[in-house]
Amino acid sequence: MNPTYLYSLVSMGGIAAVLAAGLGFASERFKVEQDPRVGKVEDALPGVNCGACGYAGCSAFAEAVAAGEAPVNGCPVGGDKVAAEVAEIMGADSDDSGDKLVAELLCAGGIKETAKSGKYQGIQTCKAANAVNGGEKSCQYSCLGFGDCESVCPFDAIYMSENGLPQIDPEKCTACGKCITECPRNILLLAPMSAQNHIRCSSHNSGKIVRKSCEVGCIACSLCAKVCPVDAIEIKDNLAVIDYEKCVNCGKCAEKCPTGTIQFEGKMIEKVEINDNCVGCTLCARACPVEAIEGEVKNRHQIDQDKCIQCGLCFEACNVKAVDVFYQD
Repeated sequence: MNPTYLYSLVSMGGIAAVLAAGLGFASERFKVEQDPRVGKVEDALPGVNCGACGYAGCSAFAEAVAAGEAPVNGCPVGGDKVAAEVAEIMGADSDDSGDKLVAELLCAGGIKETAKSGKYQGIQTCKAANAVNGGEKSCQYSCLGFGDCESVCPFDAIYMSENGLPQIDPEKCTACGKCITECPRNILLLAPMSAQNHIRCSSHNSGKIVRKSCEVGCIACSLCAKVCPVDAIEIKDNLAVIDYEKCVNCGKCAEKCPTGTIQFEGKMIEKVEINDNCVGCTLCARACPVEAIEGEVKNRHQIDQDKCIQCGLCFEACNVKAVDVFYQD
């Protein structure tokens, strides 16, 4: 063997050995110890890496939880079960009392309700149709109906109805937000599952134009805002907008809406009364948003029917079944 070649081979091997030893020393000397809880938290997560928690994926979220930078119940996909597991790993309280969020559609203008502006024969996706003159419907804010939201949902929580509108199963929805990101019309949002009033329109056109394009579109008449007893609705750029944090689910806005744009999913209350079970704990009075309940501590309370807005919050707050609710037929 050529001595020069042998010398080069030995030299390279020696250098490699020294470098390997140096790297091994450095890895031990400067290694960062990982919190063992990170792996446990990640194992407890669904593993879909959807990013609904606000982090790049389940691994990043697990690291944030272990570092105290993210809440143990921060995974909307996993829900209460995963929150409880993560809380146990972290030795914390899962605090699962928060209102679950679900996706809601801000459009009720399906095939039957909206006028057509032409015939679309391109690629059968919402994104493609939106890029080509906005599809077939004359309302540029309406749902295009090709189901991009359905196809992107990883939990089968969305299906398209015969009327060309997405139907969302609140029990399956995990609030991951993929449908919201996918929709080119921006007519999907996350709302509290407890919310019973929804304004199913996104049009900012004038009322005159809306009437020509959709039977159930918002015409910005302001009747809903005027009748709302807690100022939860306001008109912004020709569109009624609801503040879910203020809304008490009384349904008065939906009852007043002349076009049926507002959907109320609850039952209209006709009257609320306090019965003899009242122990004067004041919980009902504190829950009332319009101060319609009066009474001294440890004495039976009374409802001022002229002030009462029939929201039922006092009924929900009462722990002794002292509030009677009478619903409309």
